[in-house]
Amino acid sequence: MREIPVEEVQDKIEKLFVMANFELPEEVVHIIIKAAHLETSPTAKEIFRQILKNAEIARDEKLPLCQDCGVALIFMEIGQDIVFTGGDLSSAVNEGVRRAYKNNYLRFSIVEDPFSRVNTKNNTPAFIHYEIVPGNELRIIIMPKGGGCENMSQLRMFSPSAGINGVKKFILESVKQSGANPCPPLFLGIGIGGTFEYAPYLAKKALLRKIGTPNPDPSLDSLERELLEGINTLGIGPQGMGGSITALAVHILKAPCHIASLPVALSFQCHSHRYKEVII
Repeated sequence: MREIPVEEVQDKIEKLFVMANFELPEEVVHIIIKAAHLETSPTAKEIFRQILKNAEIARDEKLPLCQDCGVALIFMEIGQDIVFTGGDLSSAVNEGVRRAYKNNYLRFSIVEDPFSRVNTKNNTPAFIHYEIVPGNELRIIIMPKGGGCENMSQLRMFSPSAGINGVKKFILESVKQSGANPCPPLFLGIGIGGTFEYAPYLAKKALLRKIGTPNPDPSLDSLERELLEGINTLGIGPQGMGGSITALAVHILKAPCHIASLPVALSFQCHSHRYKEVII
């Protein structure tokens, strides 16, 4: 068995959220640069230039990439041979989020009740997904997710007769209806299969695959490319101002499902795709 102090996890969480809010991953910057070269609209090209300039300023001056510093979304893959010591893991994770947001003047975006709307003033609680895996390593992936793109999320419980064509039609119509709301050019996570609650989890987890890497499932890789091409014919463009690039990447995860069900979930992510990872 391997022991990991929860204080170490807390420190890692704090650092990850600070880094994520100030620095776009290198692969995200690269795909934005590539899209800017492919874009045909002069207005869209200028928007791409401003997006890249914004990322440069945020990195150099340690300023948030966006005023919406997002909900603290955390995925933890915990090796089954790990024992956490020194306190409660979930409390340590939330303390790391609290310190990151309070100490670095990041916007607090969480309210304690959906109706009273009283702000918690520290961006907690975090929304944590735990997964037990073989081994003795702890993998932490964090993603600050903004409200504009989150509000465009979709879940449809199809009957199996809808088939792949029904799924593709639903995805393209959902992106078209979202318009400028998710701050395109967007990244789209898609979860197919599972259950009512599991498909959205898959959709969000799909966003964590490193940008620019192919789907390990050849059939899904082909579907991702087809959907990306279809989305980019919609003409929404960067910030909804028109253009040939509406999406930068489409990522899909699938799972087994009930014989009577075909769940499909969409998780939209804006162009400021902030995610960071560490393995302890």
